Amino acid sequence: QVQLVESGGGLVQAGGSLRLSCAPSGRTFSSYIMGWFRQAPGKEREFVAATWSGGITTYADSVKGRFTISGDNAKSTVYLQMNSLKAEDTAPYYCAAATSGNVRRPGDYQTWGQGTQVTVSS
Repeated sequence: QVQLVESGGGLVQAGGSLRLSCAPSGRTFSSYIMGWFRQAPGKEREFVAATWSGGITTYADSVKGRFTISGDNAKSTVYLQMNSLKAEDTAPYYCAAATSGNVRRPGDYQTWGQGTQVTVSS
């Protein structure tokens, strides 16, 4: 079963940028739907972005135009480039993998990473 290892979180000022990485171990990510989610304290897990089928992407309206999801097949790594960060982007971010289903629905993802904290100071 694929395992997901995330990295790249941290503390950044509003307007700054961060890049998150997610490396599935044991499998190439190209055979999966790869998604990023976040869950602020007291809130439900929220869809951020997903990629599948060699480069199809979709985004939550709240991050569209600021975040970019991409994959590097050679490194077998999925990235989430986050620009123009806002305080409301603060949350732990989770990488997830699914074999099929609704790419925006957390329940359709079978495998989750441990999460990486993103904190944006205003």
